Amino acid sequence: MQHKETKNKPAYFYPVKLLFLLIFSVLCAVTPVVAQNKTVTLVIDPGHGGDDPGHLPNNTNLLPEKDLNLKIAKYFGGYIEKYLQNVKVVYTRTTDTYPSLDDRVDKANNLNADYFISIHCNGNERTSVRGTETHVHSMSLKNSVEWAKAIENQFSKRAGRKSRGVKDKRDLQHSLQVLKFTNMTSVLVECGFLTNDAEAAYLNTSYGQEIIASAIFRAFRSTIESQHPSTAFRKSASSTNTDTTASTNSTEKKFAIQIASSKSPIDPKKDPQMRKLDLAVIRKELNTSSAYKYIYLAGSFDSKDDAKQALEGVKSSGFRDAIIVSK
Repeated sequence: MQHKETKNKPAYFYPVKLLFLLIFSVLCAVTPVVAQNKTVTLVIDPGHGGDDPGHLPNNTNLLPEKDLNLKIAKYFGGYIEKYLQNVKVVYTRTTDTYPSLDDRVDKANNLNADYFISIHCNGNERTSVRGTETHVHSMSLKNSVEWAKAIENQFSKRAGRKSRGVKDKRDLQHSLQVLKFTNMTSVLVECGFLTNDAEAAYLNTSYGQEIIASAIFRAFRSTIESQHPSTAFRKSASSTNTDTTASTNSTEKKFAIQIASSKSPIDPKKDPQMRKLDLAVIRKELNTSSAYKYIYLAGSFDSKDDAKQALEGVKSSGFRDAIIVSK
């Protein structure tokens, strides 16, 4: 057996080594440790696509699942790009194409991604069934379960949806390939049932898609902040262009919900009640002799029907006198 050669050390070696260790220890004690930001990679997978439409609504005038998945995915990714830093977003598809399940898994694994989310809409033979679900491969996967619970909590508490809870392979009685074979923290979200007429109509509105996406966004943000506490993920307010005063661009869409008026200006970003809303709120100054010189508009909608669907949620949040107004 060959042994590594051991050489005798000179007589002065040990004192020098001890002196070096002493100096190194002192430097470590006085040198502050600087936290390093970590860039996390998120893969967003809009389910189905191409020749695979996914679930279909009962109303043929409404969009199939594949289109809704893509819209919600892009809203979600857009919120990340606007409000977060140190997050790299990658999509498995950005158009009406169909990557195979193997392609989706391989893309995430080859990127060595930190997080993977597959976005879907549900279906059931019983048209009365409704609500959201978030799936993980196994309840033993702590990080995935934490993320899934955060999503369902946001759906229920902030978005006003019915949550059917977090589920895994035991509930389905089979595994989901994109959860089983991805090597990172992974979830699959079911945003609602297209076979339920009310939910299908809701998911076909830009308002509904934005609410669902914003709930997923908040859950993702809280999850990465919990799992990577040394990284600063939130962009500064100035970098996100969050000026709350109405601008000329606020008239691009036709309708909004007026939630309040005031004599003196109120900052919607600081008002506790306005911050509870899942809609962007802007302040508009009126050219009037009335004592009430400011009004506050929530949301921006293409049609009055979209605004009506949002109005109920606004009233239930405490703005009982809210009304729909033309912009």
